[in-house]
Amino acid sequence: MKILLTGGAGFIGSHLAERLLERGESVVILDDFNSFYDPEIKMKNVQRIREKGEFILCREDLLNSKVIREIFDKHQPEAVIHLAAYAGVRPSLENPGFYCEVNVTGTARLLEICKDHGVGHFVFGSSSSVYGVSSRLPFGEDDPVDQPISPYAATKRAGELLCSVYHQNYSLPVTCLRFFTVYGPRQRPEMAIHKFTRQIQRGQEIEVYHEGRSERDYTYVDDIMQGVLAALDRPSGFNIFNLGNSRTVVLQDLIGLIERALGKEAKIRLLPGQPGDVPVTFADISRAEEALDYSPVTSIEQGVPRFVDWYLKEMEETKS
Repeated sequence: MKILLTGGAGFIGSHLAERLLERGESVVILDDFNSFYDPEIKMKNVQRIREKGEFILCREDLLNSKVIREIFDKHQPEAVIHLAAYAGVRPSLENPGFYCEVNVTGTARLLEICKDHGVGHFVFGSSSSVYGVSSRLPFGEDDPVDQPISPYAATKRAGELLCSVYHQNYSLPVTCLRFFTVYGPRQRPEMAIHKFTRQIQRGQEIEVYHEGRSERDYTYVDDIMQGVLAALDRPSGFNIFNLGNSRTVVLQDLIGLIERALGKEAKIRLLPGQPGDVPVTFADISRAEEALDYSPVTSIEQGVPRFVDWYLKEMEETKS
């Protein structure tokens, strides 16, 4: 199967590209290598993907509809996995208009091109942030999601609604996947586990919001891959699935795991919560378990040391 993977040079996308190539799929990666974080990190990801097999890399802007249509005309993808987006809750509060342009307008234009080209399945990378501040735990796919508390979350919910529109009006098979705090090798440098690991290793003070009492459902990237590939293989109408670990971890406990893996004590500055941040995320994964045979196997106690090992090896390679 020929698959167009947007955001394929990023953290989750690069892992997925490798898995697709290992399965023998034909992969076209679309990524603009923007400056949200160092583009050299994505170039290194691309080099790693190439070790798994040949693929086509299109370094283009998702908002350039003319060029994107030309890519579709040339490569005729049978399925699209749409992971490209500007990520991050806090940065979206500083530049909401840009987030809407990329994440909403970009998704709408991509859906329109998929409709015109008769794409057989559209898989959309959504986010647990769509649940906002919810007292219903764990979060279920049928819970109300009409009160997001950040522009980023709102753009992801808007993307889901656009997907629903294109399914209802044009019978485009769509699967929306709500990712819950994905971590593991290649995690973006501004994300908590990567950032804390870097700062603790360097002896720097870490800023810990919500006084360290917030809770997250951390999901190891290998488990996310299992869910994404299972969803890709099951195009059927319009579906939304939570992909999480279905376990909450208190932030202070997470920091303790990083400290033990590094053998260093963190210098901690406790701070109140920030606008846009939710106090807890917690996935009900029963729907994905039933429909996708989704079964995460990596505990946070296993995953954090694996990430730290990867980070330390990366630092050694950089020095050499």
